[in-house]
Amino acid sequence: MGRKAGALLWRAGLAALLVCGIGLLPWLSHTDPALTVLKARSADRDPTPEALAAVRDGLGLDDGPLHLLGQWLGGLPRGDAGRSWISGAEVTPAVLQAMGVSLLLMAVALVVALGTAVAVCARTLYLGAHRRLDGRPSGGSGSAVLAALPEFLTASVLATVVGVQLGWLPALGWYGPQWTVLPALALGLPAGAVLGRLLDDQLPAAFTEPWALAAAARGLPGRTIARQALRRSVPGLLPNLGLFVVGLTGGSVAVEQIFDIPGLGRGTLQAALAQDLPVLQAGTLALVLLAAAATGAARLTARLLIGPALRDGALASLHRPAPRGRTVLPLVHGALLLAVVAAGLPRDPLALDTAARLKGPSAAHPFGTDALGRDMLARVAHGALDTLLLALAITAIALTAGVLLGLAPRLSGPLVDTVNAVPPVLAALLVAALWGSGAGTPVLAVSVVAWAPLAAHTSALLRQERATVHLTATRALGAGPWYLLTSELLPAVGPPVARHALLRLPGIALALASLGFLGLGARPPSPEWGLLLAENQPYAERAPWAVLAPAGVLALLGALAVTAADGLRRPGRRPAPRPAAAPEAAPVGAR
Repeated sequence: MGRKAGALLWRAGLAALLVCGIGLLPWLSHTDPALTVLKARSADRDPTPEALAAVRDGLGLDDGPLHLLGQWLGGLPRGDAGRSWISGAEVTPAVLQAMGVSLLLMAVALVVALGTAVAVCARTLYLGAHRRLDGRPSGGSGSAVLAALPEFLTASVLATVVGVQLGWLPALGWYGPQWTVLPALALGLPAGAVLGRLLDDQLPAAFTEPWALAAAARGLPGRTIARQALRRSVPGLLPNLGLFVVGLTGGSVAVEQIFDIPGLGRGTLQAALAQDLPVLQAGTLALVLLAAAATGAARLTARLLIGPALRDGALASLHRPAPRGRTVLPLVHGALLLAVVAAGLPRDPLALDTAARLKGPSAAHPFGTDALGRDMLARVAHGALDTLLLALAITAIALTAGVLLGLAPRLSGPLVDTVNAVPPVLAALLVAALWGSGAGTPVLAVSVVAWAPLAAHTSALLRQERATVHLTATRALGAGPWYLLTSELLPAVGPPVARHALLRLPGIALALASLGFLGLGARPPSPEWGLLLAENQPYAERAPWAVLAPAGVLALLGALAVTAADGLRRPGRRPAPRPAAAPEAAPVGAR
């Protein structure tokens, strides 16, 4: 009971620290909130000393940040989050309305994500149900391409083609359930592709567990075995599913902006830009509470699915050695990516040719030109140096931090929940306010949040691995904690978490691109991929190559990451098991 109380206090303290830090943001960044609020209220009004003094007096800024923060916190028990500094309206109704919009969008996007994840795993489930798996995931690299497509690019294409040109679904606004379809597709497809790859990574071992072999020997239908294998594999992914829930709610800023959706992520971003502190603090608090609720629901679901097996140490490891195999796909994808970079590096990414504006692909310009006549191949290649190197560095840092913090779940669990409540966009704004905006802003912002999914994954896998029969036997033979950690736990958990990190590599590059797309990263004329997408998006209909070039390279990076991740497996060889040798055992969780 004492441990639970300590964890609750630790979680509450982190949430309070985050909210208080946001409340002190204007003073920490050495900016005058009165000036920002005056510009937001009336852009044409001159910031005279009298006008600024009137704003300070009306907002109570002269009383200091601590007084304002205490006043805001004091109203929360009554449901009063204050009034907006910009509009003067009450904050609580507006935030609740925005949260309702985001929750509805998140629910539909989650349905799309789960459907996509099942589609990614469909072949593995089919082969496993018919006993044709060789121990490796059978999903292709198409899911990686889908996961690497920028959400804002997918949203733009859906809005332009499906919404405007074809007129099948509404593209702008928020007036009913049908307005959720296109933005939910833009959000759910990439998230589902990542979840599907993670699930597809665990299913082969689930189909070779004793209960599955016994069920096949007894003649149980393949769909029943597949359903139980799915149930066996899901608990290890539930923490990441909880992270996706929060990410789909607060991290969908670009999609909400493209479709003009009055959601919580967009409202929080606008409040941060305008330094509307009551709205910003209330929005952040709502995200923190949502993160805590999603994490609690994920843990409860995992306990319901495999709780008794965790308690009794009756699980088998899902991370046993897989059969060795060779594939040329990583070499093909890597060679293609290297060829693009090598072909574009000798070219000048800043050379202007106004006579060649928006020219299509040709021998002189294989990827065409942009609106200023600059060579797109050169810009994509030079942008790759920055984007890929930064993404690789952030991935390595996130993997190290995620594994280390995942080994201490009591410390990292509340920290993961709190960090995950801060979308990369809001993190970038916080970083920009404290250290200034520039090329390093998105790097630091993404690094702050990138480790959280890996830490959650590490903790979930360790929890299951500690409950395996072989670990219980090894402990009974006298093995100490250090031996168990270095010889049993890390060799079993390390490869799947490393594969997860590689799967996240395109997402990290995508996050950097998204921040550049929103104007929170590098500045023109930098060829950073996010800027390339942002600069050329207005010309997508007239010159689609200007957008498809950086998007295609991002998709190629995703395919490379997934095919390379498939090779990161625990070394060793084990023969394919046969149903005839199956022991008499029941499926985990079956009654």
